[in-house]
Amino acid sequence: MKIATIILAAGMGTRMRSSTPKVLHCLGGKPLIWYSLQAADEVDSELTVVVVGHKAEDVQKEVGDTTRCVVQEPQLGTGHAVQTAQRLTEGSTDLVVVTYADMPLLTGETMRTLIETQKANDGPVTMLTMVLDDSHGFGRVIRFEDGSVQEIVEEAQATPEQLAVRELNVGVYCFDSRWLWDALERVPLSPEGEYYLTDTVGIATGDKLKVQAQVLQDPSEAIGINTRVHLAEAEAVLRRRINTSWMLEGVTLVDPDAVYIEPDVSIGRDTIIHPNTILRGATEIGEECVIGPNSVLDGCKVGSRCKILASVLDAGAVVGDGVVMGPFCHLRQGAHLAEGVRMGNFGEVKNSYLARGVQMGHFSYIGDARIGRNANIGAGTVTCNYDGVDKHPTEIGEDALIGSATMLVAPVKIGDRAQTGAGSVVTRDVPPDTVVVGVPARPKKKTGSEQ
Repeated sequence: MKIATIILAAGMGTRMRSSTPKVLHCLGGKPLIWYSLQAADEVDSELTVVVVGHKAEDVQKEVGDTTRCVVQEPQLGTGHAVQTAQRLTEGSTDLVVVTYADMPLLTGETMRTLIETQKANDGPVTMLTMVLDDSHGFGRVIRFEDGSVQEIVEEAQATPEQLAVRELNVGVYCFDSRWLWDALERVPLSPEGEYYLTDTVGIATGDKLKVQAQVLQDPSEAIGINTRVHLAEAEAVLRRRINTSWMLEGVTLVDPDAVYIEPDVSIGRDTIIHPNTILRGATEIGEECVIGPNSVLDGCKVGSRCKILASVLDAGAVVGDGVVMGPFCHLRQGAHLAEGVRMGNFGEVKNSYLARGVQMGHFSYIGDARIGRNANIGAGTVTCNYDGVDKHPTEIGEDALIGSATMLVAPVKIGDRAQTGAGSVVTRDVPPDTVVVGVPARPKKKTGSEQ
């Protein structure tokens, strides 16, 4: 069967009190609508249609060109919203799933179960329900003796007996496509002047057609985002879900409640993540690493057997196997530490390559540089790469020894096995096997015993 997914994303989200459309607020580093699009992909939708309205252009830009969008204007309720997608889906699909862009915790697995239930249903619709003691204002689901749905009763209209029912309507449906479009034409106008999708259930049962219900195993999937409070609740659920999955994959989280991992992160087995660590973007971490505490890795790549303590790695930074760094190091964009590099406290690297075995002392800044294998960078060394107009490169050869507090005024080249004295200011290239000292640095004169 061909499946279409309609994602409703037209609302203003006034209770968010924000100029940003509700569905573009971030959860786990991703806009809310991203999660609905991912779930639609997981059920192999032939077509996904997003119904937009408030700040439609902003939402369409986030959705991209691979997903169709339709504008609901004016906004006359959920039934009317689904109708706006009719021209794109009618006649081309067998089943239509309707979900919401502000329900980011609903999984593709749950949607697949909903679809499979409808495939086995003789009637035209299967709805998603949940069982909760606190109704949160959701409508009650009343069933016939055979288990099929009799009606949905909104809380304001429910009798005391109906209010005691704990099964609630989530608002997500899977419809027989051919039946849906005719049923929407029959949805009555509400006293509020809107057309509600929930009324399709009453239309089906009124026609003696069977409506099935699939109960959510995890009610937290039904959390809808209407306020910043809801956003925080969903963030906690998502973080717990992600962290649990990594622990089951062989990653140790010393304190799962104090670790933040975004959905696109990958982590190798036997890696240990300490508290107050944040892993963002498409960060990749190898096996047997120790990360944190108090580290932030954002879209970077870390090899295996690395130790990163209380440090920040920006997007694009690359760390090879066996690197040790921190505390309080900062890798900025373009930083690449090769295998076995050791980086001391309060070091910073930007747009530079440190070859295998480089030792970089604390309080050093390396920018726009290439450093050869096994070079030793003394504490407090600075590559003075900016002249007020342009950035300039520094090259340091293999086995070079840069003395503490050396200033390397770029552009400058330090040859293999060359050395600088502590506190030197190097303004000219230094040949291989040469020692320079002073301000400005000059080759060291040989004493009589050295001649």
